[in-house]
Amino acid sequence: MTNEQSLPVAPAPWQLTGRGYIAALRFADGVLADDPFTPPSMKSRRLAGDMGYIMLVDYSSSAVGPYYELLFIPGRFRQPGGKKRYSISRIFVSSEASVVNGRRNWGIPKFHADFDLQYDSKGGVKATVSRDGKVFCRLGFRKMAVALPVTTALVPRSLRTLTQEWQGQRFDYTPAASGWAGLASVTEAWADPEEFAELGKAKPLLAVATTQFKMTFPISTISPITDA
Repeated sequence: MTNEQSLPVAPAPWQLTGRGYIAALRFADGVLADDPFTPPSMKSRRLAGDMGYIMLVDYSSSAVGPYYELLFIPGRFRQPGGKKRYSISRIFVSSEASVVNGRRNWGIPKFHADFDLQYDSKGGVKATVSRDGKVFCRLGFRKMAVALPVTTALVPRSLRTLTQEWQGQRFDYTPAASGWAGLASVTEAWADPEEFAELGKAKPLLAVATTQFKMTFPISTISPITDA
């Protein structure tokens, strides 16, 4: 196990570059409401719905160097004051430094895993993610359309602000990104429900491949949880 004190301290904001894939999934009834990785303090505040989101990201640069990432968002949650925010309930990265600093900076519940990504000549990818030598997730994406320039500046801030609840604190942060994106398809999606979202009970609705993106993860607004 890596000694946390030996890892670099990398405070926000972070500037990152890379490429990745995003998929919107429709889950079977009750799967998201029973998501075992959602913090107990948030579970009762999840908005009804069957939409969840997965992301597979290949960061070529960050404040802690290159790393891979797999994350799951089980929908939106009511926050104090009536705000509705997305939240990451499960996330794995290939960098121990990303684990420690991601928790510290944004309250993101990161865990370490091993990744194997195999790209094809057309920009598609097959990914295998494992812990302690055991594969718990397999994903595949295929690019389907020419990429076009995109920016989150066109998305309302309220829709791209995330809230995490971690160790008695609430973290609010609003990432920003720009790059190139095009439609993609999901060719494989399986995960062990003891480790990740139950992808076997989900149907892909929309997938996007992003390339050459630049992203900013800002300083969080941090407050104590007093209403859990």
